[in-house]
Amino acid sequence: MLFARMPGAFAFLFLMGGASVISKVQHELNEEIRDKELRLISETGEQMGIVSSEEALHIAEERGLDLVKISPQATPPVCKLMNYGKYKFEQSKREKEARKNQHVVEIKEIRMSPGIDIGDFNTKLKNAQRFLADGNRVKVSVRFRGREMAHTEIGRDLLKKFAEQCTEVATMDKAAKLEGRNMSMFLSPKTGK
Repeated sequence: MLFARMPGAFAFLFLMGGASVISKVQHELNEEIRDKELRLISETGEQMGIVSSEEALHIAEERGLDLVKISPQATPPVCKLMNYGKYKFEQSKREKEARKNQHVVEIKEIRMSPGIDIGDFNTKLKNAQRFLADGNRVKVSVRFRGREMAHTEIGRDLLKKFAEQCTEVATMDKAAKLEGRNMSMFLSPKTGK
């Protein structure tokens, strides 16, 4: 495991040959800003003009605020006067709220065999309807063993019957398709409830 952190860059976590971003670019603050000239914006959002970095830092200290570089690619770089601690706190609150409101759609799988009995079929049907009511997609598959491969139409009819039973709560995304020894179809919950 390798962890590298550089100012103004991404930090990466390398595991088993893959990389994923674990933190975002940090803003340059106060003494970290080394540019000669800056375009300064006040805490209320007003343009204060182009000033030297020493003068901008002096203004920030007078007002008891932080000098934050918000646009390093601009010429000259744009810096803003703000309470950086409060800004980071509010940003983390917004991200937490966004994570709380998002719903990750999972794909649940229902597996059957061509010779399934009616009781087992109804149990699998109830489970699929419950998954769809929770807002998840459902993959319904039939596995063929041995000589069952000669009668794939039984599996296709079974999947067709399953889809018909779920029409009130689901729509068919992908029709029944044979892949190797498995025949599967995808159902997704109906929108506009």
